[in-house]
Amino acid sequence: SSTWFAAVLAFAAGLGGAVQIAVQGRLGERVGSLEALATAAVIGGVIALAALLLVRRSVGGVGEAIAGPKWQLLGGAMGVFIVFAITVAGPRIGIVATTAFLIAAQFGLATAIDRYGWFGVEQVAITWPRALGIALLVVGAALSLRR
Repeated sequence: SSTWFAAVLAFAAGLGGAVQIAVQGRLGERVGSLEALATAAVIGGVIALAALLLVRRSVGGVGEAIAGPKWQLLGGAMGVFIVFAITVAGPRIGIVATTAFLIAAQFGLATAIDRYGWFGVEQVAITWPRALGIALLVVGAALSLRR
């Protein structure tokens, strides 16, 4: 089903994220954080454009995306910020702590986005188990700073 596919894809992205933090941190230490960020952006852009051309045989959808509501372009800007942050944070606080803080912050803001329906998403109530889970993630992130 599409739900299982989405779950497996998200899980695989999580695995990729751990590798990305480690690799970006090392690259950033070797060439500089901004240089590592630019390198990742160029490589990501080339792969994305190649995939788009292979599957859609056109880049017209990119023009449609840019012509649409500008707030929908925040994903690209957030991607650049996330890659920069993990490039800097990974070598300084470690892969686990970087991942833990990223996930704790992501869960916290995602809860608000769900709750209030920001960006046009369907509203999802905040339940006490969900709130407890987020609180435990924050505690876990703080504990992961201890080496």
